[in-house]
Amino acid sequence: MLSLQPTLLPIRAFTDNYIWTLADGSGRAVIVDPGDAAPVLAACEHGLAPVAILVTHHHPDHIGGIAALLERFEVPVFAPSEERIALPVQRVADDERIRIDALNVEFDVLAVPGHTRSHIAFHARFDDGDVLFCGDTLFSLGCGRMFEGTPEQMLASLDRLAALPDETKVCCAHEYTLGNAAFARHVDPDNAALAQRIAQARAQRSAGEPTLPSRLADERACNPFLRCDVPAIAQAVAKLVDGDEADRVETFARLRHWKDGFVA
Repeated sequence: MLSLQPTLLPIRAFTDNYIWTLADGSGRAVIVDPGDAAPVLAACEHGLAPVAILVTHHHPDHIGGIAALLERFEVPVFAPSEERIALPVQRVADDERIRIDALNVEFDVLAVPGHTRSHIAFHARFDDGDVLFCGDTLFSLGCGRMFEGTPEQMLASLDRLAALPDETKVCCAHEYTLGNAAFARHVDPDNAALAQRIAQARAQRSAGEPTLPSRLADERACNPFLRCDVPAIAQAVAKLVDGDEADRVETFARLRHWKDGFVA
């Protein structure tokens, strides 16, 4: 564990993607899910120096820029065991630990299937707050769609991430916070912590700032997908199906299905 984390910086890509970087004072950086090489290369013109690439899953907006970056930089790429990532990568699996010597940083690999069957997350421990690169599994005030996994898998993945330390910085891959906020407020209208988080996010976006990283303790207090055991959430979901309450997995499945069709 390092006493202080390197600097976190999200690079904007496409419409709402963030390519996360974790860099030391000299600009040496880990690059996470570079779906587009252009904004990363632009940052390199201002001193960013990639030393490794981390990949959470195979979707094009997360891997599309890797080939071009490897033409410019000879760096290791750590990715899940996934045949749809047809690139020269080092395959990593659940509970492995990888070390980035250039930054003196270690990451634990966490299998978090649900959004995709092979999705992974990367977790680094620091005295001043851990860092979690969670791709499209956990979003601020939301979670990813289940394109390939089951509700049981996705809920177990979210439970695993929610068990990390309170001060963990949640570095998800999309700026979805305000969109998720509309649904969260609809489901959980009396949650004071949620109201405060929404106000914070609105102020951040009004100032042109990202709403990320969020704090994991705040996600546990505000994110309905991490609160399926809370009576207010279970009751809101039950009302959707004529008062038929369910176990936490079915509650989560109904909540995710509700969100899929939700229009603010």
